[in-house]
Amino acid sequence: MNRSWRLDDSRQTLVLASQKDHLAEVVYWGPRLPDDENLDTLTAAYAIDVTGGMLDSNPELSICPEATRTFPGQPGLVIRDTGGHPYLPKFCFDSDEAGDNHLTLTFRDQSGALTYRALFSIDPETHVIEARAEIEADRPMHLHWLSAPVFPAPQHSDEMIDFAGRWCGEFQLNRTAWSAGIRYRENRTGRTGHEHFPGLIVPCRGATNATGHAYGFHYGWSGGHRMVAEELPDGRRQVQFGHATRIENEPATRFATATLYAMFSDDGLNGCAVAFQRHLRDRIVQFPDPARARPVHYNCWEAVYFDHNLPELQEIATRAADLGAERFVLDDGWFGERDDDTRALSDWEVDPRKYPDGLTPLIDHVHGLGMTFGIWFEPEMINADSDVFRAHPDWALGGDDQILGRQQMALNMALPEVRDFLFERIGKVLADNAIDYIKWDHNRVLPMPDAAQTRGSYALIDRLRAAFPKVEIESCASGGGRIDFGILGRTNRVWLSDSNDEVERLKMQHNAALFLPMVVTGSHVGPRTCHTSGRMIDIRFRAWVAAQRHMGFEMDPRELTEDEAGVLREVTTWWRANRGWMAGADILRLDSADPAVIAEQHLEQGGGQFVVFAGKAETSAQIAPRPLRLTRLSPDRHYRIELLNRADAPRLSRGDQAIKTDPLVLSGAYLMSHGLTLPWSFPETMWVVKGDLL
Repeated sequence: MNRSWRLDDSRQTLVLASQKDHLAEVVYWGPRLPDDENLDTLTAAYAIDVTGGMLDSNPELSICPEATRTFPGQPGLVIRDTGGHPYLPKFCFDSDEAGDNHLTLTFRDQSGALTYRALFSIDPETHVIEARAEIEADRPMHLHWLSAPVFPAPQHSDEMIDFAGRWCGEFQLNRTAWSAGIRYRENRTGRTGHEHFPGLIVPCRGATNATGHAYGFHYGWSGGHRMVAEELPDGRRQVQFGHATRIENEPATRFATATLYAMFSDDGLNGCAVAFQRHLRDRIVQFPDPARARPVHYNCWEAVYFDHNLPELQEIATRAADLGAERFVLDDGWFGERDDDTRALSDWEVDPRKYPDGLTPLIDHVHGLGMTFGIWFEPEMINADSDVFRAHPDWALGGDDQILGRQQMALNMALPEVRDFLFERIGKVLADNAIDYIKWDHNRVLPMPDAAQTRGSYALIDRLRAAFPKVEIESCASGGGRIDFGILGRTNRVWLSDSNDEVERLKMQHNAALFLPMVVTGSHVGPRTCHTSGRMIDIRFRAWVAAQRHMGFEMDPRELTEDEAGVLREVTTWWRANRGWMAGADILRLDSADPAVIAEQHLEQGGGQFVVFAGKAETSAQIAPRPLRLTRLSPDRHYRIELLNRADAPRLSRGDQAIKTDPLVLSGAYLMSHGLTLPWSFPETMWVVKGDLL
């Protein structure tokens, strides 16, 4: 029997069909179809021809491709019995359950040993499709691989975009041409990873940031993942995402993928970006107090490192507050005998040498300045030189001869006694002190990938959030090593990178905006000389790059000259005045005609105002700046355009451009077709332009 189903929003339609009661396949995914589209006819029209050298009919590219159906590509499920023998199911339709915006399809193996279930939902406002898969077995089995429901990739695409990276160099775009075979990427580090963010963008031919069709995917799991983008011999293409292979180390009767977030865009990569930004901000992240404005951070790490001294920290806090900081975060070094990174991890008790009266004097001082107080933990890690390891060496994950990372090992988060201990120690610090924020770090990869580790970490965070619902949590893993929608369902902010080099952050923030909104993306003004690159960067560029996201400072404020402090105070004041509307704005990547310019437009929902950040990462190849075309404006309306930092124009910018002296009134049509012509500038500088709808 043949069956079909559809999910719609105002932008897109997803059609699935099951023929002869086989597993369903996606037979259409793209622009919204008419309500009266005949799905049987559509399914018949979807079929491809058969010719010489092929099978007599084409195996379905189903939502879980089966090896038993003569499928020529990567299967969606690889499972074995406890004796190690491959189990090759052949699924047939069992039942469906459909609603306005959701669909659940259940299929059973002909032998009755396995049940496969696929769950889909579509958000009519954010345009994001959520999809996940479940397997139930009648006896314990070993799972090697289970893909989330498989989507086809478009035929009218020449390339795919995925993400590479490293410590202090996250979110680097990879563009790979489609060709026969597999683009296979697998992160087996046990965390989301700097190396491969679990995302994929598939632009159709001719798509840009602002125009054309594109498809976006993100796998919301923090424990390592696998991505397969495959072109079959007949030319069809499939996209698979799931947990990294072989990370379910124990046999079980039930397995499930994380959620795969997918969406179709009809306005370029920005359509993907806006959908993911809004879905994360409005559906996934749960802020303790959604009405509270995002506070300006101050983090003391690059000011003092492990050298904690109460009078010095109080002085630093006073200066940070004067600059506009609203939250003070005490970083690594406050606990145990933590004088460097070789000792005391897991000894989560205040160091009486550094804080003889506990944290209260510092917290009271911070509160007296009008700031809230945050603190650093790295709960999932342990040093061999720690009281806890000496008492419980069996709590460490991995063998005695493992390679250490930053002189530390991981705790085995699958053990209930480990989670109980951490809950008690961390809970006591939170209960005894007025703390409203945790920077939760994870500074090494795991000695082996293990899904139970991730589930244990999730369970601990969930338990702490239930006990301390007003405490916000930031996800940090040597910077951007654990950023995904899974961890962000439990946290409220991410530290995008340990690099405070604003040239590098300008690029990373720009690419991360394909998935992350402003409100969760931490960006701090670093020291004059960057500690990770050695580059000396002007305070104006440092401040405006931080102002593109959730703003903060991470330097010793005592190093600032009077002029630098004035600039930082001025930019921070501007950010605080505009953060209300920017928190809900869409970050749009602009198609710059000059590759040296990395530009984006933050557009208020409703279109009433926007701000353009045009950063110059390097020297331009030509003399005069090329116009920068804006996007998503009303072509028949006019906008008041003002260059906010016109005083930063250097002496070599000698022209009498009107934008350098007065606001301009220009139509949306002009700004989107010709573009905004900005003054000349040096590398490592940024122009900031405010626009208001008249």
